[in-house]
Amino acid sequence: MQTTEQKKAIRICVIDGQGGGIGSVIIKRLRDVLCETIELLALGTNAIATSQMLKAGANRGASGENAIVQTVKQVDIIIGPLGIILAHSMMGEVTPGISEAVAASPARKLLIPLSQENVEIVGVSSAPLPHIIDEMIEENLKAYIKQGR
Repeated sequence: MQTTEQKKAIRICVIDGQGGGIGSVIIKRLRDVLCETIELLALGTNAIATSQMLKAGANRGASGENAIVQTVKQVDIIIGPLGIILAHSMMGEVTPGISEAVAASPARKLLIPLSQENVEIVGVSSAPLPHIIDEMIEENLKAYIKQGR
């Protein structure tokens, strides 16, 4: 039986595009709340987004479609705005390959319901981003981590 020290670290990837602002906020909050045994990976649709998420405290980062497609197969949790599963969202930065890979990944997906052009999620409140992130951490992430996956 494995001890706590021997357990494999939970790997969480945060995916964002454009300027990486949403991903940076998510990573900062995760670093504030979660233990250091969590491995945070920053996956940006572009280098600027990745750079901003690395500055926010991600352990490692990579940019572009191939990096995202390959990495989402190997993580436990994927976090990002709703647009990461919508081809051509984020002003076209989310390719069909990215959206398909994220949707097909066996990882648990925690999607932030931020509006996209011509997409409206019915029944979701429009709370400020920091409140949504806190709710995601408290109601989804902490319970998942406590269960040991």
